[in-house]
Amino acid sequence: SVHVDSSSPDSPASGKDRSRSARQLSWIYLLKLHKISHSLAFLLNGFISLALRIFKKLRGGQRSESRFYRVIRFFMVLSVVLLLVELAAYYRGWHFSPPSVEAGVEGSLEYIYAKWLVIRANYLAPLLQSLTNVCIVLFLIQSADRISLVLLCFYIKIRGLKPVAEMNYEQDIENPGVSIHDFPMVIVQMPICNEREVYQQSISAVCTQDWPNERMLVQVLDDSDDPDVQSLIKAEVQKWQQRGVHIVYVHRLIRSGYKAGNLKSGMSFDYVKDYEFVAIFDADFQPAPDFLKNTIPYFKGRDDLALVQTRWAFVNKEENLLTRLQNINLSFHFEVEQQVNGWFINFFGFNGTAGVWRIRAIEDCGGWLDRTTVEDMDIAVRAHLCGWKFIYLNDVKCLCELPESYEAYKKQQHRWHSGPMQLFRLSFKDIIHSKVSVIKKSNLIFLFFLLRKLILPFYSFTLFCIILPLTMFLPEASLPPWVVCYIPGLISILNILPTPQSFPFIVPYLLFENTMSVTKFNAMISGLFQLGRAYEWIVTKKVGRSSETDLVSFAAGTESERKGRRRRRRRDHHVYRKELALSFILLTASVRSLLSAQGVHFYFLLFQGITFLVTGLDLIGEQVS
Repeated sequence: SVHVDSSSPDSPASGKDRSRSARQLSWIYLLKLHKISHSLAFLLNGFISLALRIFKKLRGGQRSESRFYRVIRFFMVLSVVLLLVELAAYYRGWHFSPPSVEAGVEGSLEYIYAKWLVIRANYLAPLLQSLTNVCIVLFLIQSADRISLVLLCFYIKIRGLKPVAEMNYEQDIENPGVSIHDFPMVIVQMPICNEREVYQQSISAVCTQDWPNERMLVQVLDDSDDPDVQSLIKAEVQKWQQRGVHIVYVHRLIRSGYKAGNLKSGMSFDYVKDYEFVAIFDADFQPAPDFLKNTIPYFKGRDDLALVQTRWAFVNKEENLLTRLQNINLSFHFEVEQQVNGWFINFFGFNGTAGVWRIRAIEDCGGWLDRTTVEDMDIAVRAHLCGWKFIYLNDVKCLCELPESYEAYKKQQHRWHSGPMQLFRLSFKDIIHSKVSVIKKSNLIFLFFLLRKLILPFYSFTLFCIILPLTMFLPEASLPPWVVCYIPGLISILNILPTPQSFPFIVPYLLFENTMSVTKFNAMISGLFQLGRAYEWIVTKKVGRSSETDLVSFAAGTESERKGRRRRRRRDHHVYRKELALSFILLTASVRSLLSAQGVHFYFLLFQGITFLVTGLDLIGEQVS
């Protein structure tokens, strides 16, 4: 500390105080310098240890490099080389007064850089600008489609439009107004595969349906190859059989066709002909007791109705950042896409669960097929081509879980975006030669498949992960700020409207959607051209939350219990090479944009690169208190 007093400057002690204060200040600055050097050393040590850990993870993984990763790695090396060139040119002053070929000595660095400027301006930039313009057009078309969906959803909300059932089962069975024969025969199918964490709560939810026991059959279609899980599921089925529930356990000896083969085996029994409808629930879904009473009545008086689809609700939507972002995406899908398509064209993609099918419609369109990884979308498209109609109920919700780890979510999204391209390739001729109207054919080909399943992942990855960084190194080709920031921001606001409580996460949502484009683009290309893991079918891992009260009980537990749970939930982080390589590309491009003082581009590239880095280190699914 420095002592300050009121002694006069002429006093003999003032000089002594000044010298003492100078020495004290010197020591203070030395102490601060020591703290700064210590902090820098700590950060450097942390960076080195993190880099070594990443390197060890990358070397430890025995996976072979895919073609897609090699392409990304090529762009990463190219971006580093171009950044080094531009840094050297910047420090030589060539950014402010570019050299010319005529003025330079042939073979000198100045001459080589001048030649590079000529090649860049005359050959590379025009090609890149052409590709940029194509992607911008696709981006505007897709944005217009998204805006039109939102406007149509507003129209539905303002007019109060919703499907109306001709019958009401709310009365009790004993009431003379409702006979037991008014309740159709319903099969409830539950396909399960090694899902130890969720089978019990889901079987319990299905078996407690408020429906006459003699008019309902529960099929537990167990495809588990773990003997312990099989024994647990058998014991659960026997428990409900003893309680008088009409429930059967089905296990296939030959497990072919994944989920489609499992559902197909459930429909192969002779007793199925006695039933009219089939409700399907995945192993983590928990329908409310009145689910059948809220869905079956819509089939009354609609002989051309094949499917009634309900909305998903998520018990763990606030578990971590990843589940919050998934909730935004899926809420828009159900609230806007499914509702608009269901009301205006009576067609949408079946979500694979939480829906009721007319058995005759399934048989009419050829039953379940295992030719793709999206058997639900496959049967929906074939039923639509046969003239059947669909209804979506936004007010009827079925509880389920969201994947809480990035690994599980990544595999799920790969299957969801690879399968539609497989289906498009296989069903294109069937769509062309079908007897449905030209409008329905156009909707299937151009909107349902091309625009929303192919163009969206294509331009998202190409425009924001490849073209944008390249325009920093080839400034003759430009990407307008409204493409980088303003329109994506507007679309993100529209996407988040169904979940207004998620507005604080709008920026992470925008950045994470661009990050997921690498997985979706890779899956789309794999499915379209049958490459790599196009037909990989992996069951999405679930934790087994029965309700949101699980989170409350977790918070209310003792400190030792919480520590024990945290120890059990601790996991080994993965390292994702594609995401890390793309983060390096974007961060090097942000440095180049900083040299050119491009504000919007710099901030977008910086934060997008950080998002790729966080995702590549598998930190996006971390547990948060």
